[in-house]
Amino acid sequence: MKLVLFDVDGTLVDSQNIIVAAQRMAFAAHNMEPPSRERSLSIVGLSLLEAFTVLAGPQAPVESLTQAYKDAFGTLRHDPAHAEPLFPGALDCLEWLGAREDVILGIATGKSRRGVAHLLDRHDWHTVFSTIQTADDAPSKPHPAMIHQAMAEVGIGPENTVMIGDSSYDMAMGRSAGVLPVGVSWGFQPVTALNEAGAGHIVDSYTELGAVLTGFLGNPSQAANAAPMSLS
Repeated sequence: MKLVLFDVDGTLVDSQNIIVAAQRMAFAAHNMEPPSRERSLSIVGLSLLEAFTVLAGPQAPVESLTQAYKDAFGTLRHDPAHAEPLFPGALDCLEWLGAREDVILGIATGKSRRGVAHLLDRHDWHTVFSTIQTADDAPSKPHPAMIHQAMAEVGIGPENTVMIGDSSYDMAMGRSAGVLPVGVSWGFQPVTALNEAGAGHIVDSYTELGAVLTGFLGNPSQAANAAPMSLS
């Protein structure tokens, strides 16, 4: 059996607009200058307290900023202008992997449990992921605890686990946990950051990810589904 772990924001879900907007609202509520869009997105993957510590500095009212962000995010989530679409090919990839008898799917994300629950409700994914690790369950990425906990929950070792994400935090977390880190180029951090953090592979589409995962998973006879060549 193989464990395939996915990050959420920037990997499965294109949430950049709502993240930036909620950050700006949080900073505005404290009469503070918001970070640039690039800097706002550079911390996606960290837990919120860690993220606002990086963005605003350790002397800033980090807990208050975090709560203001949560409040803003909850409000913006109901605005169609701040929709969080899946990246092209994400759904097909999950369906392909879910159809294999040799794969267990999981999530390792800096989102809260509440945020993940919203995602599961929205896409009817309650039976898709066998292990879900969030910022509420473990230290912030790049600490490897999320991956360690996921592997322990499903009884699969690091040699049979892959971590897929769009940030340097995902790649460093994967390396620290001894699993294969696979970076995606369509997320919120530049490819150079993924390479520097130790990505084992970097893919430019879900089609390429399917090919990488086919090589990692092998093709046992009981898994009749081939790599999803139509993903894009």
